[in-house]
Amino acid sequence: MRMLSAAAVVVLLTVPAYAQTPNINLMPELMSKSPEEKEAEAIKDKAYRESLRKIPDAKASSDPWGNVRGTDTPKAAAGPAKKSKTGSSSQ
Repeated sequence: MRMLSAAAVVVLLTVPAYAQTPNINLMPELMSKSPEEKEAEAIKDKAYRESLRKIPDAKASSDPWGNVRGTDTPKAAAGPAKKSKTGSSSQ
């Protein structure tokens, strides 16, 4: 009797949870394209590639201080020397 009541409790608790799950098809049917759709996609791809060719090449970076800075920039100095907690090294 206990097994039957335990099974009933499990069923009663899982049914509402199962009802709340969305019905998502993770593997939809693969639809083949008709020859007209394939041709239209090829035309779109060709137009896209042609439009990419029309975009001008990127210019060199516009650095207004490029003339002022030298090519060899100095490295940052090492961090300051560590101090003791009291602020002095001698006591």
